[in-house]
Amino acid sequence: MVVFIYSISFFIVIASFRGTVPYGLSLEIGDTVQILEKCDGWYRGFALKNPNIKGIFPSSYVHLKNACVKNKGQFEMVIPTEDSVITEMTSTLRDWGTMWKQLYVRNEGDLFHRLWHIMNEILDLRRQVLVGHLTHDRMKDVKRHITARLDWGNEQLGLDLVPRKEYAMVDPEDISITELYRLMEHRHRKKDTPVQASSHHLFVQMKSLMCSNLGEELEVIFSLFDSKENRPISERFFLRLNRNGLPKAPDKPERQCSLFVDLGSSELRKDIYITVHIIRIGRMGAGEKKNACSVQYRRPFGCAVLSIADLLTGETKDDLILKVYMCNTESEWYQIHENIIKKLNARYNLTGSNAGLAVSLQLLHGDIEQIRREYSSVFSHGVSITRKLGFSNIIMPGEMRNDLYITIERGEFEKGGKSVARNVEVTMFIVDSSGQTLKDFISFGSGEPPASEYHSFVLYHNNSPRWSELLKLPIPVDKFRGAHIRFEFRHCSTKEKGEKKLFGFSFVPLMQEDGRTLPDGTHELIVHKCEENTNLQDTTRYLKLPFSKGIFLGNNNQAMKATKESFCITSFLCSTKLTQNGDMLDLLKWRTHPDKITGCLSKLKEIDGSEIVKFLQDTLDTLFGILDENSQKYGSKVFDSLVHIINLLQDSKFHHFKPVMDTYIESHFAGALAYRDLIKVLKWYVDRITEAERQEHIQEVLKAQEYIFKYIVQSRRLFSLATGGQNEEEFRCCIQELLMSVRFFLSQESKGSGALSQSQAVFLSSFPAVYSELLKLFDVREVANLVQDTLGSLPTILHVDDSLQAIKLQCIGKTVESQLYTNPDSRYILLPVVLHHLHIHLQEQKDLIMCARILSNVFCLIKKNSSEKSVLEEIDVIVASLLDILLRTILEITSRPQPSSSAMRFQFQDVTGEFVACLLSLLRQMTDRHYQQLLDSFNTKEELRDFLLQIFTVFRILIRPEMFPKDWTVMRLVANNVIITTVLYLSDALRKNFLNENFDYKIWDSYFYLAVIFINQLCLQLEMFTPSKKKKVLEKYGDMRVTMGCEIFSMWQNLGKLRRENRLNLEGRGCSEPGLCHCTPAWGTEQDSVSKKNKNK
Repeated sequence: MVVFIYSISFFIVIASFRGTVPYGLSLEIGDTVQILEKCDGWYRGFALKNPNIKGIFPSSYVHLKNACVKNKGQFEMVIPTEDSVITEMTSTLRDWGTMWKQLYVRNEGDLFHRLWHIMNEILDLRRQVLVGHLTHDRMKDVKRHITARLDWGNEQLGLDLVPRKEYAMVDPEDISITELYRLMEHRHRKKDTPVQASSHHLFVQMKSLMCSNLGEELEVIFSLFDSKENRPISERFFLRLNRNGLPKAPDKPERQCSLFVDLGSSELRKDIYITVHIIRIGRMGAGEKKNACSVQYRRPFGCAVLSIADLLTGETKDDLILKVYMCNTESEWYQIHENIIKKLNARYNLTGSNAGLAVSLQLLHGDIEQIRREYSSVFSHGVSITRKLGFSNIIMPGEMRNDLYITIERGEFEKGGKSVARNVEVTMFIVDSSGQTLKDFISFGSGEPPASEYHSFVLYHNNSPRWSELLKLPIPVDKFRGAHIRFEFRHCSTKEKGEKKLFGFSFVPLMQEDGRTLPDGTHELIVHKCEENTNLQDTTRYLKLPFSKGIFLGNNNQAMKATKESFCITSFLCSTKLTQNGDMLDLLKWRTHPDKITGCLSKLKEIDGSEIVKFLQDTLDTLFGILDENSQKYGSKVFDSLVHIINLLQDSKFHHFKPVMDTYIESHFAGALAYRDLIKVLKWYVDRITEAERQEHIQEVLKAQEYIFKYIVQSRRLFSLATGGQNEEEFRCCIQELLMSVRFFLSQESKGSGALSQSQAVFLSSFPAVYSELLKLFDVREVANLVQDTLGSLPTILHVDDSLQAIKLQCIGKTVESQLYTNPDSRYILLPVVLHHLHIHLQEQKDLIMCARILSNVFCLIKKNSSEKSVLEEIDVIVASLLDILLRTILEITSRPQPSSSAMRFQFQDVTGEFVACLLSLLRQMTDRHYQQLLDSFNTKEELRDFLLQIFTVFRILIRPEMFPKDWTVMRLVANNVIITTVLYLSDALRKNFLNENFDYKIWDSYFYLAVIFINQLCLQLEMFTPSKKKKVLEKYGDMRVTMGCEIFSMWQNLGKLRRENRLNLEGRGCSEPGLCHCTPAWGTEQDSVSKKNKNK
């Protein structure tokens, strides 16, 4: 029994069928077919590649695939309901398959092989997507790789640019033409300008040390060194080698390789070096007998240096051999890397003729999460992370660090009654408040677990040793108070016993009594005499002694003896919890010292920004606590301090702390009465703008208005919640009065260079950010009216070179991009003021780039809300206000000569393209009613004639080949579709107003000229397209040449005898072109009859 299929059934052919049975349909594996009927294991239908041929085939030869139908009717499209990326891969690979074979025929072997590899890679990625077992992040990565390869192949084969949104192809009918243009422009520009990564990372892998006379274990220490500033810029990567020069822990890859992270672009320069210091573990002298001493020492062995400039080419440096040098004088070991960099050859020499350090280096680009994804194999095997010294260029909220960096610098010691200088070794411990040694808080570098004590290397017979060894102490915050670092000094004997005899110690507390930590910088510590370890067990005995020469007390006789010797260290704290700033501590403890409040608030501006953001929530709590305590006395001081903190977060270094402040306002802020003082002080400043001579501070206040309003709004919400909405009218009046003051100062005219205009510019730059806050308390119409009144108060006079005008337009642009403008009620209120300012600027041909961007956003929003009734009214307003000026603007900018510089030329093309997209968007959104209203709006035929000539001229410009890049076929087809639709509307106006006695040769000639060059466009010659591309165009638009050709024929017929009387001849316009005759068979018949008549005459 035959069953008719009424729903769309979409199948894939899984086995080829020759179709040798009666009425059989020949099918190839991979074809897509649509089913019309089914009967006893057989289907009847057609292949989508040739829908005119129908036939039968076995049901077992095909597999069902879900699909939907778009544009039902003659040009309906059957689209699989699968991931659009899969659909694109399938169709693209089919097109490539044909072209790939042609590459072989044309002997283009290189591209033939490269395309073959890419096609196979895409097929493999397609399988991964189809299986569907990928995580969300991995799926995004796979799609990114797929689209990158599809784009590469399309570009190599000269195919069209595909507009995409989040890796998926977009349907031009689903988005506005302005958004389509932006997608095309973004993808076109992306091909030419690769994105520069802002973060970089250096991957280092240690392979081995080649040297003929090893025999001892070694420590290898990598770090990055800035030769320009003469300081290390990274922590150390530390690893141990065995006696054969190989990694000591081969089963732990993280101890053999490291990633130096968060290098900014400023660190990628030729004066940054990788330095490698090698320390041997063993006898004092390398030539001593093995049994001469049982005690082992850390002794200098060699140093290697490599400029990072060698890696900037982006190539991986595998198995790089670095030469290892040793200083001629051991006392210069601390600066051997500097000597090598400066090429002071007299101060060092090779450790051996065959000595070399084998390493692998690679420079990686992108954020750390991206690196983890792209180089997952590296991270899966294990890699240690080596940070920059201190904080990154951008401090992230939630980043928990409490690292104290100690550099063992140098010492000055006496001989101690010996005839020769000592061999000094420094041992370092961290001791807590109870006198116990803190375990595992001394880090030699990444790649090595922390230890409980540190032993310096030993310089032979040197009473003034210099070490310059950097250590990191990741001590928990709760261990800081009461803890100290103790340094013990021992003489290392080279005799047979190999004793290490204690002769003195130094110490330094980590925190002062007032809560401040050890300040950054160099500290010269006192060396106290001590020869017995037991004397150090009771820490209370020596902690009463002075520890630094900077605070040495002259009347202390016991310490006086120790001042002849000294020991220097450098400290640097990198903490998100502890501070070294006394002013910050005084502010946070304001209740303890109420008499210092005014001074503390004044000094807040002098505190380093990183200290403030570390204690952001505590600082804000303090400010509002002081405001609650006495708003009359401290109101303005607290307000100024709040402004300083808000503007501090505008700095790129602290920009990421804005969400922290947002969270504080939403979840922790409790100042229910603060809004009164904030409004009061803000209005006080605004009222004085027009009179103040110096406005720097006022401008700082205006710059912070977004967050000031956030605090005002949240404070009012808390007050309403607590009181049931009391004083609502009073609050509204306060806001109204504040905005009235704003309108007054905005309405004052300035010539562009004065302080007042600068303050107006600052206000306008941040005013749109206030809208969303006002929406939390006021109705959307109320806010729209407040904004309209405020923006409407701006003077409309355009001064020459008035930079304020650009800021005004930017404010209008931000308004269009704001949440307020997305609401149809508020949009209808704001649209007139937006169009008013745009019209003024377009009329004066000023700030065209910004005007184009604003218009693009307006049309993007209209398309998204095209189903709303209010959109029709918005189109009415836009057509009445901007259509004429938009046409004139396009004519003006396209008639200018193109700039010579490439940057200016790109800018010129951008602004031209955006205005064209805006015009096309407007015309596509217009309905029959809009076109009729437009044509009825002309008071005279002269006005209508001028408009038609203008729009026909613009259309001829739009279909020039150079209007869009060669591969923008999608954009060209959309533009042509809009043009032909508009021409059909305007044809009626031509017939009604310019026929018979009102005939106008110029306008008819312009019309036919446009129509003929429209038909002859290369992008409409379907015969030149691939079968799949031709099918897609016909399904979506039909053959637009036929539509236009029929319209030409109809209009030509309407002219009748006027053609001969006015000598209107289309042969010069190209109507003898084969394409025109092909499009309109009736046209060819008409032309033949006209020719015969002419001959008879």
